[in-house]
Amino acid sequence: MFIKIEVQKTLSVSIVDVYPLTWVEAFLMDCHARNLAMGTIQYYRKNLAQFCDFCDAQLVKTICEITPHLIRQYLLYLEEKGNNPGGRHAKFRSLRTFLNWYEIETKPDNWKNPIREVKPLIVPQEPLEPIPDEDIEKMLKECDRGKFTGDRDAAIIYILLDTGARAEEFLSIALTDVNQALGDVLIRAG
Repeated sequence: MFIKIEVQKTLSVSIVDVYPLTWVEAFLMDCHARNLAMGTIQYYRKNLAQFCDFCDAQLVKTICEITPHLIRQYLLYLEEKGNNPGGRHAKFRSLRTFLNWYEIETKPDNWKNPIREVKPLIVPQEPLEPIPDEDIEKMLKECDRGKFTGDRDAAIIYILLDTGARAEEFLSIALTDVNQALGDVLIRAG
Protein backbone atom coordinates (compact mmCIF):
# COMPACT_ATOMS: atom_id res chain seq x y z
CA MET A 1 0.00 0.00 0.00
CA PHE A 2 1.40 3.38 -1.03
CA ILE A 3 0.45 6.61 0.64
CA LYS A 4 0.28 9.56 -1.70
CA ILE A 5 1.47 12.77 -0.13
CA GLU A 6 0.79 15.99 -1.92
CA VAL A 7 2.86 19.04 -1.18
CA GLN A 8 1.49 22.42 -2.05
CA LYS A 9 3.60 25.56 -2.18
CA THR A 10 2.16 27.86 0.45
CA LEU A 11 4.90 30.45 0.84
CA SER A 12 3.59 33.94 0.67
CA VAL A 13 6.22 36.53 0.01
CA SER A 14 4.46 39.04 2.20
CA ILE A 15 4.99 36.66 5.14
CA VAL A 16 8.48 35.52 4.21
CA ASP A 17 9.91 38.77 2.80
CA VAL A 18 12.69 39.33 5.30
CA TYR A 19 16.08 40.97 5.09
CA PRO A 20 17.73 40.86 1.67
CA LEU A 21 20.75 39.10 3.19
CA THR A 22 18.52 36.18 4.20
CA TRP A 23 17.42 35.80 0.59
CA VAL A 24 21.01 36.17 -0.59
CA GLU A 25 21.95 33.20 1.60
CA ALA A 26 19.08 31.20 0.08
CA PHE A 27 20.29 32.19 -3.39
CA LEU A 28 23.85 31.09 -2.58
CA MET A 29 22.56 27.78 -1.24
CA ASP A 30 20.68 27.30 -4.53
CA CYS A 31 23.87 28.12 -6.46
CA HIS A 32 25.72 25.50 -4.43
CA ALA A 33 22.94 22.94 -4.98
CA ARG A 34 23.16 23.61 -8.75
CA ASN A 35 26.88 22.83 -8.50
CA LEU A 36 28.12 26.23 -9.62
CA ALA A 37 31.86 26.73 -9.27
CA MET A 38 32.96 27.79 -5.80
CA GLY A 39 34.65 30.82 -7.35
CA THR A 40 31.32 31.89 -8.85
CA ILE A 41 29.53 31.43 -5.53
CA GLN A 42 32.18 33.46 -3.66
CA TYR A 43 31.95 36.13 -6.36
CA TYR A 44 28.18 36.37 -5.85
CA ARG A 45 28.61 36.35 -2.06
CA LYS A 46 31.06 39.26 -2.12
CA ASN A 47 29.08 41.38 -4.59
CA LEU A 48 25.70 40.79 -2.98
CA ALA A 49 27.01 41.35 0.56
CA GLN A 50 28.20 44.77 -0.59
CA PHE A 51 24.73 45.51 -1.97
CA CYS A 52 23.11 44.34 1.29
CA ASP A 53 25.42 46.65 3.26
CA PHE A 54 24.31 49.51 1.02
CA CYS A 55 20.66 48.57 1.61
CA ASP A 56 21.23 48.57 5.38
CA ALA A 57 22.78 52.02 5.18
CA GLN A 58 19.69 53.22 3.26
CA LEU A 59 17.39 51.57 5.85
CA VAL A 60 16.06 49.15 3.21
CA LYS A 61 15.03 46.06 5.15
CA THR A 62 13.10 43.93 2.64
CA ILE A 63 13.42 42.91 -0.99
CA CYS A 64 10.14 44.70 -1.74
CA GLU A 65 11.75 47.99 -0.73
CA ILE A 66 14.41 47.68 -3.45
CA THR A 67 13.52 50.08 -6.24
CA PRO A 68 15.09 50.99 -9.58
CA HIS A 69 16.04 54.32 -8.00
CA LEU A 70 17.86 52.52 -5.16
CA ILE A 71 19.75 50.35 -7.66
CA ARG A 72 20.83 53.44 -9.61
CA GLN A 73 21.93 55.10 -6.35
CA TYR A 74 23.98 51.97 -5.60
CA LEU A 75 25.69 52.11 -8.99
CA LEU A 76 26.55 55.79 -8.44
CA TYR A 77 27.81 54.95 -4.94
CA LEU A 78 30.11 52.32 -6.47
CA GLU A 79 31.44 54.92 -8.88
CA GLU A 80 32.11 57.33 -6.00
CA LYS A 81 34.00 54.55 -4.21
CA GLY A 82 36.33 54.21 -7.20
CA ASN A 83 34.91 51.11 -8.88
CA ASN A 84 35.71 51.12 -12.59
CA PRO A 85 32.91 50.58 -15.15
CA GLY A 86 33.76 46.89 -15.49
CA GLY A 87 33.57 46.38 -11.73
CA ARG A 88 30.26 48.22 -11.49
CA HIS A 89 28.88 46.18 -14.38
CA ALA A 90 29.97 42.96 -12.66
CA LYS A 91 28.16 43.97 -9.46
CA PHE A 92 25.10 44.91 -11.52
CA ARG A 93 25.13 41.45 -13.17
CA SER A 94 25.35 39.73 -9.77
CA LEU A 95 22.42 41.77 -8.50
CA ARG A 96 20.41 41.09 -11.67
CA THR A 97 21.04 37.34 -11.36
CA PHE A 98 19.97 37.40 -7.71
CA LEU A 99 16.79 39.46 -8.26
CA ASN A 100 15.76 37.33 -11.25
CA TRP A 101 16.29 34.20 -9.12
CA TYR A 102 14.21 35.74 -6.32
CA GLU A 103 11.39 36.48 -8.74
CA ILE A 104 11.36 32.91 -10.07
CA GLU A 105 11.83 31.33 -6.64
CA THR A 106 9.09 33.21 -4.80
CA LYS A 107 6.67 34.26 -7.56
CA PRO A 108 5.72 37.30 -5.47
CA ASP A 109 2.34 38.93 -5.81
CA ASN A 110 2.19 42.66 -6.47
CA TRP A 111 5.97 42.93 -6.91
CA LYS A 112 7.72 44.07 -10.02
CA ASN A 113 11.37 43.14 -10.36
CA PRO A 114 13.16 46.53 -10.11
CA ILE A 115 16.22 45.36 -12.04
CA ARG A 116 14.10 45.17 -15.20
CA GLU A 117 13.81 48.96 -15.20
CA VAL A 118 17.56 49.60 -14.81
CA LYS A 119 19.67 49.45 -17.92
CA PRO A 120 23.10 47.88 -17.54
CA LEU A 121 26.14 50.11 -17.65
CA ILE A 122 27.94 50.64 -20.89
CA VAL A 123 31.44 49.32 -20.41
CA PRO A 124 34.05 50.62 -22.84
CA GLN A 125 35.95 47.78 -24.44
CA GLU A 126 39.61 48.31 -23.76
CA PRO A 127 41.80 45.68 -25.34
CA LEU A 128 44.22 44.05 -22.96
CA GLU A 129 47.84 44.45 -23.85
CA PRO A 130 49.51 41.10 -24.47
CA ILE A 131 52.43 40.02 -22.35
CA PRO A 132 55.59 41.26 -24.04
CA ASP A 133 57.63 38.50 -25.69
CA GLU A 134 60.63 39.56 -23.60
CA ASP A 135 58.72 38.81 -20.38
CA ILE A 136 57.70 35.38 -21.65
CA GLU A 137 61.29 34.65 -22.61
CA LYS A 138 62.47 35.72 -19.12
CA MET A 139 59.94 33.40 -17.47
CA LEU A 140 61.00 30.49 -19.69
CA LYS A 141 64.70 31.15 -18.99
CA GLU A 142 63.96 30.85 -15.26
CA CYS A 143 62.70 27.30 -15.84
CA ASP A 144 65.48 24.80 -15.16
CA ARG A 145 65.09 23.00 -18.49
CA GLY A 146 66.23 19.39 -18.62
CA LYS A 147 64.96 18.73 -15.10
CA PHE A 148 61.45 17.53 -14.37
CA THR A 149 60.39 20.65 -12.48
CA GLY A 150 61.87 22.99 -15.08
CA ASP A 151 60.20 21.19 -17.98
CA ARG A 152 56.96 21.09 -16.01
CA ASP A 153 57.10 24.83 -15.31
CA ALA A 154 57.79 25.61 -18.98
CA ALA A 155 54.87 23.37 -20.02
CA ILE A 156 52.59 25.24 -17.59
CA ILE A 157 53.62 28.59 -19.08
CA TYR A 158 53.02 27.34 -22.62
CA ILE A 159 49.62 25.84 -21.76
CA LEU A 160 48.46 29.01 -20.01
CA LEU A 161 49.60 31.12 -22.97
CA ASP A 162 48.03 28.81 -25.57
CA THR A 163 44.70 28.22 -23.84
CA GLY A 164 44.08 31.46 -21.96
CA ALA A 165 42.91 29.29 -19.05
CA ARG A 166 42.61 30.78 -15.60
CA ALA A 167 44.72 29.28 -12.81
CA GLU A 168 41.78 27.36 -11.31
CA GLU A 169 40.78 26.03 -14.73
CA PHE A 170 44.34 24.90 -15.33
CA LEU A 171 44.53 23.19 -11.95
CA SER A 172 41.35 21.25 -12.78
CA ILE A 173 42.90 19.61 -15.86
CA ALA A 174 43.04 15.82 -15.48
CA LEU A 175 45.41 13.53 -17.36
CA THR A 176 42.43 12.25 -19.37
CA ASP A 177 41.83 15.83 -20.56
CA VAL A 178 45.16 15.87 -22.41
CA ASN A 179 45.53 14.31 -25.86
CA GLN A 180 49.30 14.12 -26.25
CA ALA A 181 49.08 12.78 -29.81
CA LEU A 182 47.17 15.83 -31.04
CA GLY A 183 48.46 18.32 -28.50
CA ASP A 184 44.91 19.09 -27.34
CA VAL A 185 43.91 20.07 -23.81
CA LEU A 186 40.27 20.06 -22.73
CA ILE A 187 39.38 22.81 -20.24
CA ARG A 188 36.36 21.44 -18.38
CA ALA A 189 36.10 23.89 -15.51
CA GLY A 190 35.83 27.02 -17.67
